[in-house]
Amino acid sequence: MNLNAAPSTAALTPRGHRRYRRWLVRAVYLLAIYLLVAYLALPFAWQHYEHQPNLEDTPKTTRTGNGIPGDPLNIGLVGAREEVEQALQAAGWHPADAVSTRSSLHIAESVVLDRQYADAPVSSLFVWGRKQDMAFEQPLGKSARQRHHVRFWKSEALSPDGRPTWLGAATFDRSVGLSHRTGQITHHIDPDVDAERDHVLNSLIAAQQLLQTYQVTGVGPTVAGRNGGGDWYFTDGELTVGVISPGNQPNHIPLIETPNPNLIEAKNSFWRWLKSWLNWGGAKAAAEDAHG
Repeated sequence: MNLNAAPSTAALTPRGHRRYRRWLVRAVYLLAIYLLVAYLALPFAWQHYEHQPNLEDTPKTTRTGNGIPGDPLNIGLVGAREEVEQALQAAGWHPADAVSTRSSLHIAESVVLDRQYADAPVSSLFVWGRKQDMAFEQPLGKSARQRHHVRFWKSEALSPDGRPTWLGAATFDRSVGLSHRTGQITHHIDPDVDAERDHVLNSLIAAQQLLQTYQVTGVGPTVAGRNGGGDWYFTDGELTVGVISPGNQPNHIPLIETPNPNLIEAKNSFWRWLKSWLNWGGAKAAAEDAHG
């Protein structure tokens, strides 16, 4: 006799039958809701390119030199290369030095001896099989241990005004440690990559360099992403594009913030609520990194 076997419905009391039916109905409802959300609502919510349709077929994440998925592409800028460079520098960003023996030794000295290095190099990530066309950073504190940084790749997709679109990956380096994948010394990123995306754009807005912002679908809503170093990240999945003022003329008129479809806005509202819980997990991960 199997004492661990679940009782059959025939052995249930009338009250037990009613309870069983209630749970069964709830399970059916939950399954229906799941199927509706997972197979209809969310796939639709992940696909909106009405502001720039030619971005639909572009990559959504970077790749490491070994082909491992890296940081998500979460930002775009519209403008000639000179306009992008001038806009970022006007907003307080420093062009990153190229990786070389000298710059590698300099960044190691900065981290170990707590010395500032505002132009510290960034590692190479790849989109369309090529490394970033440009990279910028903002140091935080005295050394290169913590920094805001963003890489950009020139896309073949022209913006509606005919200027190039540059796709970027913005992340915040919160600490230096060992890669979770290779054991090599690397920077660990903060998991809230949306916050870094918004930081880059807000700095450009404050410097009056942008005419307009709009969003298109990026990697899609993600709660358990991993970059090339194995660091966890989460994102609402949107790629925000900023249109630079032609000729970098300061924009003194109100910024045009092109709205998203209602379903996307509903998803983003839910995401802002969810982010408070995810940020708690990010703080815990940061503490674990700090202790080894």
